[in-house]
Amino acid sequence: MNAAGGSSSDTPGTPEFLSEIIDDAAIFPPGNAPLDRAVEDYLARRPEPHGGLVGGFVVSDVKLPELVDLVAARDPLRLNLVVTGGAGAIEGAVRWATRAEGLHLEALEFALRDEEDLAHNAQRVLAAVDALDTELEDVDLYVEPPRVHGSPTAGWLAALDELATREVRLKFRTGGVHADDFPTSAELSSCIGAALDRELPFKCTAGLHHAVRQRAALPDGTEPWQHGFLNVLRATRANLDGEDTVAVLEATDAESLLDGLDPDAMTRTRRWFTSFGSCSVLEPHDDLVELGLVHA
Repeated sequence: MNAAGGSSSDTPGTPEFLSEIIDDAAIFPPGNAPLDRAVEDYLARRPEPHGGLVGGFVVSDVKLPELVDLVAARDPLRLNLVVTGGAGAIEGAVRWATRAEGLHLEALEFALRDEEDLAHNAQRVLAAVDALDTELEDVDLYVEPPRVHGSPTAGWLAALDELATREVRLKFRTGGVHADDFPTSAELSSCIGAALDRELPFKCTAGLHHAVRQRAALPDGTEPWQHGFLNVLRATRANLDGEDTVAVLEATDAESLLDGLDPDAMTRTRRWFTSFGSCSVLEPHDDLVELGLVHA
């Protein structure tokens, strides 16, 4: 399955509804893998049976020069590029990535700055993207709105309305290195609902290391609730079916998530919940093996 939700044949060991669901973000916290090692691991993993779980390799624009040197003589690496500057930084990063030998830009990820007029900020991003129409013709654009604390504001929803005028996708942050980085189930549910109401596909980033909701063990000793990626997938389906999403996001027993799981319905759901970025591929893989959803 590509990021646009099209189907592909199953990779051995990987059911279609889990195909390329993990974006390899090994260099980001809390993994913080050195870039050279992360690249080697990513390339070595692709032909393995569980390599079918993995989509693009996520790197920030500040690491782009180093990455270009590492992959210059290799087959093109499937790149998810995170632009860390303002809208003005998009053009330079995209032109560098699309012209570099050894890279194939598949996704561009960009966070909206949390400004008072968020809708205008979204317009600036779209204008920068429109100026790169040729370079981004086959590239998925993910825009990360600011964190919702409580209920979405009118300005936050207005920004999503602006983004919905283009074929862009959303990116929701679902964790981090501190307890307050993890959104509540109600908060994440409202984000999923806002995306689907506007027919905007979305991905998640940070915190989804495990298939099922559980307590995270953070370096500072706190243990916030950590969302499960299987919970998010099934909650997305629940929203589409007009059912309660919060209850699905809060389920902590795997049996309830596996009960009645329809692979065909989950494959269709991947059109909307496209993937999640994780600094670990093995942790999600091992959970899926334990649940009997993929082969070891």
